[in-house]
Amino acid sequence: MIKRALFLILTATALTGMISCGGKTVSRVETDTVTDLSGRWNDTDSRLVAEEMVKDSLNRPWVDNFMKKRGTEPTVIVGTVVNRSHEHINVQTFVKDLQRELTNSGRVFFVAGQGEREEIRTERLDQAQNSSDETAKGPGKELGADYMMIGTINTILDEADGTKAVFYQVDLEMVDMANNKKVWLGQKKIKKLIEKSRIKF
Repeated sequence: MIKRALFLILTATALTGMISCGGKTVSRVETDTVTDLSGRWNDTDSRLVAEEMVKDSLNRPWVDNFMKKRGTEPTVIVGTVVNRSHEHINVQTFVKDLQRELTNSGRVFFVAGQGEREEIRTERLDQAQNSSDETAKGPGKELGADYMMIGTINTILDEADGTKAVFYQVDLEMVDMANNKKVWLGQKKIKKLIEKSRIKF
């Protein structure tokens, strides 16, 4: 009887330990792996939208028109992308995706944004005081942007009986810095249907 009680106690202890240790598993995956866990805007949405919209923008006539007129590639800067959705979206990662696609395209020159420029100018001032004349980079040689890309992210949410439909709309515009003329308007829409599992454990 005592042996049976001891066996049951040891078995229960072992099961408790297995349950408490089996709550979480972490594994490394490729960064381009699609991981739709919550249904919210994620890194895959950011990357795919940036790739598609920059590709669409650079295939429009404004790039070739500028090159015919000026004989060189246009210089572009990414301005503000405003998140007007109901979700907390890290817009900076989306802006970085846009910057990467523009830079790697080879179709435009891409220049540093406002915050980055301030840091570079501070470094330039430091060089003027501490670097040799041969290596110090002086002021007044920055490349001014010809166009600025700006945009918004909006959502429409519909929800009933545990099922949720989320509609994302990303609007981007390329604006001529000289005259505020909009030379390209791009739009990408994503619709997600999120259904809760009816299986309960």
